[in-house]
Amino acid sequence: MNRPTSLEERIQIGIMAEMGMSDKAIAQRIGWSVHTVRKWRRKYEREGRQGMASPMGRRKQGALSTFPAPLRARRKSWRDAHPGWGPKTLYAELQAVSLAERHVLPSVASIGRFLHEQHLTRAYEKHNTLPVPRRDPAARPHAAWEMDARGYSRVPDVGLVSLIQLNDRCSHARLLSYPVWVGNQRCMRHPTTEDYQTALRLAFSEWGLPQQVQVDHESMFFDNTSKSPFPTRLHLWLLALGVELVFGRPRRPTDQGMTERSHQLWAAQCLTGQHYPNWHALYQALQQRRDFLNYQLPCASLSQQPPLVAWSQATHSGRAYRPEWEGDLIILDRVWAFLAQGWWFRKVSVAYTFQLGGSVYYVGTPWQHTQLEITFDPTESQLVCSNEAGRLVARCPIQGITAQSLMGDLAAYLHWPSFQLALPFEWADCQAVRLFETIPVRLNEL
Repeated sequence: MNRPTSLEERIQIGIMAEMGMSDKAIAQRIGWSVHTVRKWRRKYEREGRQGMASPMGRRKQGALSTFPAPLRARRKSWRDAHPGWGPKTLYAELQAVSLAERHVLPSVASIGRFLHEQHLTRAYEKHNTLPVPRRDPAARPHAAWEMDARGYSRVPDVGLVSLIQLNDRCSHARLLSYPVWVGNQRCMRHPTTEDYQTALRLAFSEWGLPQQVQVDHESMFFDNTSKSPFPTRLHLWLLALGVELVFGRPRRPTDQGMTERSHQLWAAQCLTGQHYPNWHALYQALQQRRDFLNYQLPCASLSQQPPLVAWSQATHSGRAYRPEWEGDLIILDRVWAFLAQGWWFRKVSVAYTFQLGGSVYYVGTPWQHTQLEITFDPTESQLVCSNEAGRLVARCPIQGITAQSLMGDLAAYLHWPSFQLALPFEWADCQAVRLFETIPVRLNEL
């Protein structure tokens, strides 16, 4: 026969041989010579079904093998001299040479395959995502809040201010607009984890705990520096309180449409053309204007009714919160259950360590430069580190996740019987004042 054997025929030869048929009987059954049957039977016995796939065509010579050897050598020498040059750069450099020497150029993809074969490409970090909770359809008040910070605005006599907005997706209630001071003449800072915690604690104290808080992929909420992100402290804090953090889709501002529109609303209502003697006056003005927006300003999406008129039951979620209760409300088992769904990749450094969630873990020798696959054991509160072959490298107790570390400064404030703020007030002092305004008077009387 002039035609080659098919994969199906070769597998049939192996199966018949396993059934005890002789080479001659198999040859008569499928119509091939005894020599052909013997060849594939022996290969099946050695390699199994995987060995039945016979590559056809000429033997591979490697990427760029059809191009002149001097051209390949020149490309290799350029890459050795400039380790940072990638396929696109090498292609652009070759264009000038090809005009003079009239060479046909390989494609950018072919140059990339050549670099890969020569082990001249850097190892990319494996991708993985955080466990994604189901987005609540927000069919009831406080099922899902939206949170975002507006770009800074200059407020005379106050400085540069960024407003953290919190809105209820179902009722459209304006829960809070919290002004974060970010500088005087120029932007000196951005809203921090503590700023967002203060805003959320103020909203929780008044409206109760929601089921979900939806945010974008800003670095305060999401670890944008890693292909395999670990949850941020703000994320873990919300989880411990029983509040899911949900992320909008990348480059989809419409997922946060209500809050994006509220940025313009709050700026027009309280910032444009207004003057305030200090930050506290601005904060009070925002609080007072919020009542107008919720009870008097018609909302087009609610049949021209104000939010809390259309949804009178939206005044509280039913899940009470007080700052002085936070230590009892935080349940770390919720965090462990979330981390148990995770899977992270990290590379061991020259010092035999890796970083995860801002903490450094030591794995020791001989694991330098090893790519680790990391999971979490909730029963032992340990990170389980394995190499790419699945071999256990180390078990490391989780670091940096305690009720006190998640609470931040509030943990210290709640254990002080009294304290005196120094004058003049710093920004952190303003946050402390706001928190203590939500705590009953009895704490200040101790």
